[in-house]
Amino acid sequence: MECRVRPRPYTPIFALILVAIAGLIGGCTPYPRIIESAFDPGGRSLNSPFNEQSPDIAGRYIVFVSERQRRQNIYLYDLQTNQTIDLPGLNTLTTLASDPDVSSDGRYIVFVGNRQDRSSIYLYDRQTRQVREIAANLRASVRNPTISADSLRIAFEASINGQWDILVYTRSGQAIEVPTIPPL
Repeated sequence: MECRVRPRPYTPIFALILVAIAGLIGGCTPYPRIIESAFDPGGRSLNSPFNEQSPDIAGRYIVFVSERQRRQNIYLYDLQTNQTIDLPGLNTLTTLASDPDVSSDGRYIVFVGNRQDRSSIYLYDRQTRQVREIAANLRASVRNPTISADSLRIAFEASINGQWDILVYTRSGQAIEVPTIPPL
């Protein structure tokens, strides 16, 4: 005699639980999300025919490096207004910029700048339109800067004594001691 187990029909409560779990796992917005931005051959939009490097997103802002004006400049794009934002005083002919990061409120942009064969970490303040070197006395190659969510600290990698270490500085340029783990 063959025994067949009859499947239970899905109940409304079971379906509700599945929807709730899917919502918790997936969140409100799927990741990754596609940003709708028009293509602009003149380079005034997010999408252009030019080479874009090192994009970083924070809140409503995307910061990136592009070769739109025949030199490597930093651009800031506002996702709410769908426009690039002017950055007066940031991009100069004497500095080759790379690896930008933007604060969540869009006020500060931290980046690696190369001047006269020397790399350093720079901070641009959109409110004052000023660029300031963060680690002026540091004699090392630097890369990958990032700014904290509260915009008070900047972390980056520095090659000191042949190895890459993570350094943390305040926005005003003071080094912060980071506890180290002793070797085993």
